[in-house]
Amino acid sequence: MKRLLGGIWPQSLQGQLLLAVALALLLAQGISAVLLYRAQMERREAALVHAAAIRLFAANREGRLEGMHPAGAMETARQLRVEKVGQSPLASSDKRHDQAERELQEILTGQGFATVSVVVFHRPMGHDPKLAHRIARRTAVLGEHAPVAPRELMVAAVEMPGGGGWMVVRMPVPRPERGLILTLIGQTLLLYALLFGVIALILRRITRPLKALTGRLERFARTRDAQGQLEPEGPDDVRRLIVAHNAMEARLAALLDEKDVMLGAIGHDLKTPLAALRVRIESVEDEGERAKMARTIEDIARSLDDILSLARVGRPSDPLESADLGALVAQVAEEFEDMGEPVTYAGAPRIVLPLRVTWLRRAVRNLLVNALRYGQVARMSLARDGEHAVIRIEDDGPGIPEDQIARMLEPFTRGEPSRNSETGGAGLGLTLARAIADQHGGSLQLANRRDADGKVVGLIAALSLPVG
Repeated sequence: MKRLLGGIWPQSLQGQLLLAVALALLLAQGISAVLLYRAQMERREAALVHAAAIRLFAANREGRLEGMHPAGAMETARQLRVEKVGQSPLASSDKRHDQAERELQEILTGQGFATVSVVVFHRPMGHDPKLAHRIARRTAVLGEHAPVAPRELMVAAVEMPGGGGWMVVRMPVPRPERGLILTLIGQTLLLYALLFGVIALILRRITRPLKALTGRLERFARTRDAQGQLEPEGPDDVRRLIVAHNAMEARLAALLDEKDVMLGAIGHDLKTPLAALRVRIESVEDEGERAKMARTIEDIARSLDDILSLARVGRPSDPLESADLGALVAQVAEEFEDMGEPVTYAGAPRIVLPLRVTWLRRAVRNLLVNALRYGQVARMSLARDGEHAVIRIEDDGPGIPEDQIARMLEPFTRGEPSRNSETGGAGLGLTLARAIADQHGGSLQLANRRDADGKVVGLIAALSLPVG
């Protein structure tokens, strides 16, 4: 149901507002049509009650209670005479109209017409015992040329005092007016045309700058470039929003520039003394101590390099270029194989994508290093899954607790001590790989690999990139 509504319901602001107006107008017109129809029915019922009261009063005053007109015509109320019967014409299948009975009683009482009780009800003309045989006979004689008779009768009967029997009048109920329906349809179409035209113009004035602002936000999210800001346009609220966005965008760009300058200075100020330390440790005579010091310096340099890379990945300087993703992954796998690492690659069909090759190669390396560090082996594959190319790297390690998987992608987060023995690390490898995937419009997902019994037998890292 949700998927069906998602396919019908428009996604744009303009479409949703127009649909909401259409639904509201349809509801309002539906309510209006019901009220108008009820008012028409009430007017028709009141007219029939008044006509019945006039006939009853006239017949009682003139004493014309001979029964039905001899000609037996039924098409108009003029030809249906008042009759006098000994008992109520109400049948068990008839439904009384209380409001009409009260109105008829009030009219007759106001004119000094004494009654014991009043009965008003509707019934199909063909079910009326006085008229059914006349309809059948006329239809048999005239066939298709017989005039169309009203489909329904209103029967009004009053019980006379002193055992005077019942006076009965039958009133043909006119058919509903077609003009009312046509009027409602025409009114609805006119309202739709006027409202939709005006609202569409207003929404276009509102949504056009919002659409441009959305495009600008998406572009800034990709490039972090503050050049080409939007000119404020549209209603005052939208103009203020664009002005505020331009100010925020300029401030963010300035902060990012300051960050780059600061990180560049930090990198320079730290790498210089680290290089000097590398030279100085050569004078240490104890080879064991010298090796420990060298590893410490390398760890510091590697962590510093990861931090600077993570800071730069959001504002890449190298442009996208078309490259064969399969060839890139194969080259990285060969590098590890040449170093004697247990890395296997199954190969894949040619998939050409716009990539930042240097950054993506680093992301794949980080994932392989992580798999080898904690899972001893790394099995890599590349496949196309719909509109995405997915690089999968599996290991045979202990996996990650389910409640810790999301946290492992955060900066400076490392796994359990059993997964970090003799390795250390700043906990930035997976974070950097995820940032590179985001830079390409993709994603990085981690999941535990389980055997047939549900036991965790390794970790799967899936780096997904959009194709095209």
